[in-house]
Amino acid sequence: MIARIMRALVADEFPAQSLAELEALGLEVDYDPHCSADQLSAGSRVGDASILVVRSTHVTRAAIEGAARLALVVRAGAGVDTIDVVAASERGILVSNCPGKNSDAVAELAMALILALDRRIVDATNDLRAGRWNKRQYGNADGLKGKTLGIAGLGRVGVELAKRARAFEMRILTWSAPFREERTRGLGAEPCATLFELVERSDAVSVHLPEKVDTHKLFDAKVFARMKARAIFVNTSRGGIVDEAALAEAMRDKGLRVGLDVFEREPSEAVSTFHPALADAGAFVATPHIGASTQQAQDAIASETVRICRAFVTTGVVPNAVNVEEHAPAECQLVVRHYDKVGVLASVLGVLRLHEANVEEMTNTILQGAKTAVATIRLSKMPGPEVIAEIAGLEGAVIAADAKRI
Repeated sequence: MIARIMRALVADEFPAQSLAELEALGLEVDYDPHCSADQLSAGSRVGDASILVVRSTHVTRAAIEGAARLALVVRAGAGVDTIDVVAASERGILVSNCPGKNSDAVAELAMALILALDRRIVDATNDLRAGRWNKRQYGNADGLKGKTLGIAGLGRVGVELAKRARAFEMRILTWSAPFREERTRGLGAEPCATLFELVERSDAVSVHLPEKVDTHKLFDAKVFARMKARAIFVNTSRGGIVDEAALAEAMRDKGLRVGLDVFEREPSEAVSTFHPALADAGAFVATPHIGASTQQAQDAIASETVRICRAFVTTGVVPNAVNVEEHAPAECQLVVRHYDKVGVLASVLGVLRLHEANVEEMTNTILQGAKTAVATIRLSKMPGPEVIAEIAGLEGAVIAADAKRI
């Protein structure tokens, strides 16, 4: 029988060098940088691919359920909110991403938005393009030196932004939940006990939080009410963290100056018609979700994507997997020292099946000489002494077996 070649569908822009590296792994690479979410959802586009690599393209439940051989989805980026992770988990499909590889790029954009709002760079440029020279209007910026920047979320991006803001001699406040004191060391940053304290004391607030149940629309009317008049608000993380209607009202009532790279409802396609209501609410600059889109960041993300695929192809292990159960519902751990022979573990698992003990996790370590091995099996229930004795009694197969509760 001829071994089946594993296929990978790359459904977004990807560097040619990295495509070549995927092919060097023995993968048959289908490169379709213009593949749409609708095409993926139709099911047939994924075909018999085992690996799907996406960047901006949404991967829906329909796309996952229509891909019979799909085993791994890699988001060539930091988040996975564009992928139906629940559907993937239900189908036994691993989902991975590339965290931290775009931190510098996102921090650079956040700093750029703060500068653009303070100096009104976009408005001034638009006036000059329209033939208007208005030095009087644009020559009265506040300036950033000595001002206070509040960073909500001190992950990799937040830390990088703090470094850049320090270069502008800004004071740095931070808030994160849970609070990680070690991340403030060397940043010259002061932690705040609450989000309210952060926004009340800051002249500019930059958001760098993941979107989760407890952060969805975290920045609402109550938070904006605590901000200073004419404060700068920047979000380069996820649009769903902000209540856009409340933000628009705060822009009109308090003169908040807003810079966004993300929106609550963004087009699923790379090129589309989109006019956010916030654009008409006051001082506003924005970019179309391009925080990670520098060549440096994309090269780093592509290299990480190749690393993930290489590990999966060669070992079956997936780095950065986001849908692996951290605490499998195991009640006990069974350790079986056995001979490294064909059918030994199958016999052990057969005994467990007869006694309705479900395997939650399992590893098998081969010892030097490749004659013996140690299998560590986590089970849904504690096997009785008779089960352990039956496993230990598998003649010519098992050396010893022992179980303990965990």
